[in-house]
Amino acid sequence: MQLDQDSQKLCILKLLNGLEVTNRDCRLRVTRAILYLSQGVFGECDTESDVLKSVRQNIFMLHKAGTFSALVDLLSMEIDNSQALSSALRKPAISLADSTELRVLLNIMNMMVETMCHESEDDSKDWILMREAFRKELGSPVYNNEPFAVLLFTMVTKFCSGHAPHFPMKKVLLLLWKVVLFSAGGFEDLQEAKVCQRQELGLLPMPEDSIRVTRGLRASSPPASAADLIDQQQQRRARRPKRGLAKQDSLDAFNETDPYKSDDIHDDEDYGDENDSGIDGEVDLLERDEIMPPVSSAMGEKLVFPKGLPWAPKVREKDIENFLEMSRSKFIGYQLGGDTDTIVGLPRPIHESVKILKQNEERVEQTPAETLYQGMLPNLPQYMIALLKILLAAAPTSKAKTDSINILADVLPEEMPITVLQSMKLGVDVNRHKEIIVKAISALLLLLLKHFKLNHIYQFEYISQHLVFANCIPLILKFFNQNIMSYIAAKNSIADLDFPHFVVHDLPDLTAESLEAGDDNQFCWRNLFSCINLLRILNKLTKWKHSRTMMLVVFKSAPILKRALKVKQAVMQLYILKLLKVQTKYLGRQWRKSNMKTMSAIYQKVRHRLNDDWAYGNDIDARPWDFQAEECALRAGVERFNRRRYESASRALEFSAVDTCAQSVLGHTSDLPEEFNVTYERWLEREVFSDAIRWEELLQQ
Repeated sequence: MQLDQDSQKLCILKLLNGLEVTNRDCRLRVTRAILYLSQGVFGECDTESDVLKSVRQNIFMLHKAGTFSALVDLLSMEIDNSQALSSALRKPAISLADSTELRVLLNIMNMMVETMCHESEDDSKDWILMREAFRKELGSPVYNNEPFAVLLFTMVTKFCSGHAPHFPMKKVLLLLWKVVLFSAGGFEDLQEAKVCQRQELGLLPMPEDSIRVTRGLRASSPPASAADLIDQQQQRRARRPKRGLAKQDSLDAFNETDPYKSDDIHDDEDYGDENDSGIDGEVDLLERDEIMPPVSSAMGEKLVFPKGLPWAPKVREKDIENFLEMSRSKFIGYQLGGDTDTIVGLPRPIHESVKILKQNEERVEQTPAETLYQGMLPNLPQYMIALLKILLAAAPTSKAKTDSINILADVLPEEMPITVLQSMKLGVDVNRHKEIIVKAISALLLLLLKHFKLNHIYQFEYISQHLVFANCIPLILKFFNQNIMSYIAAKNSIADLDFPHFVVHDLPDLTAESLEAGDDNQFCWRNLFSCINLLRILNKLTKWKHSRTMMLVVFKSAPILKRALKVKQAVMQLYILKLLKVQTKYLGRQWRKSNMKTMSAIYQKVRHRLNDDWAYGNDIDARPWDFQAEECALRAGVERFNRRRYESASRALEFSAVDTCAQSVLGHTSDLPEEFNVTYERWLEREVFSDAIRWEELLQQ
């Protein structure tokens, strides 16, 4: 750090030259030196802020020198290293030592991508331009004509197939998630893309920003114990005024009424649930002030939120057709059979939907999501199966089996612990290792689903079907079929060992008591983030899919989801209530009667749609004999889409007729390279004229 900028650049270039040496040990020393640079040369820093500042400066110079591309080439070589693969396959137990080179490379890449993701007010113009160039580079097919994420997906499938058991999956999955997040964009970028698409289609702006609404549903207090929850329920009931029975106001499209103003009239009644697997009574949900807290203005006055649901109602094409047919049949006495053009006097959403239907010209724009889908398409089913296999192995409810994959290759040491303290520390590392894997996979799957849905609906349906075929729905339900409160309140982190705190402060004495106590946080944001992501994935897989909704019913998800409602976090509760809403019509009248608090919470806090009769089971689409045909029709449509857009050119070459006529083949004119024209006479002399032709041998054959 004491060198001038030119000397620092020269030092980096010399290190990059060291990556080209054939000696494996020398190459490993060079990569470790680059890793030390990417970590901010922390040995010469006094504070954590100095380390982070040095990290950004060094990452800037490393990327400017072309370090990332050199690391990708080295990573590709390590992936195909036959010696390391065969050694790992022969060993009975895999440990940290088997993935040293890969972990060093992945650590450097993680540092570079993570640093590039975060913007700072102090960023210079050169830094901003470099970040955008790096973002385009990650999303473009520049690494072996494929995006960099496809290379990481290949590592995941090799690991799950058993051909490379030493791959450090936690680091691979973290890097894969960050690469997709940075190259394709996060949730804010998705929201901006939605707004731009509506403008291009000539539609009115969206009535709400889903991200802002979701963030408005803030968490109340952290998850409490069972005794605390009972005390909170009793205090709330004591504060509520006694009311007589009153007719509850209904909702309309403009949210003019307040669905929160009527308390549940069954508060003092004890409704049991016969199918609740030991859950007694109803789960107390967040009150209105916990979901939408009042905000005070600068003058100290209390601001009042608009009455009604935070969501505006939605409508889809099938709702439009059904609504038009029912209206025409009721008021006019005739039907037009699928006519959506006669829309005079109908609501605005119907006008917008018809306008979209008429704009059906296909235009393929090479967005990062489109490029990623093209790269993933040949092996997408294998990618999804591999991710779910790892998610199953990392789930807390999964039991160790002899045939299951080993996801602990990059956390287990060569020598197992011999003291109680070492065993406790390893236990914390193993649990944290699994939690990070679940976090990375859940965030990655959610990002893929959201980006592909915005890019093209059939891309979303293709990845959704393969997730469903790979038993993603029962896997997520299995994940939640645990003590979810204990999982979210888990303390599997040692704050004193986190970077950069660990490298600039003296390490305190770790004892069994300090490890057991954990940190001061009352709940783990990492596990809460994973749970919300998995719930959102489950919502996206089952939305408007009756066959998949029936899977929720068949696997008895209602009591599992109701137990998860004990977590006092508004966003998580919202997605749980959405999952309960879509299956209430199949759960029967007795279930709805025994769970009136849950029904009331769904009515108050979940978005409703046109002609939404979720609480009565009168949906004309809810016919079990149509479920299989529905999935088959969707699969056929997805396959036609993939063949039309992605396989037409390749299949045309693959299935074209082969010309076996000698005269026809020799009659074609072919462009020969310049080297052939120069050396043709020498080749003719060597291969033809200098060799005697033995015609008698030819005739004897």
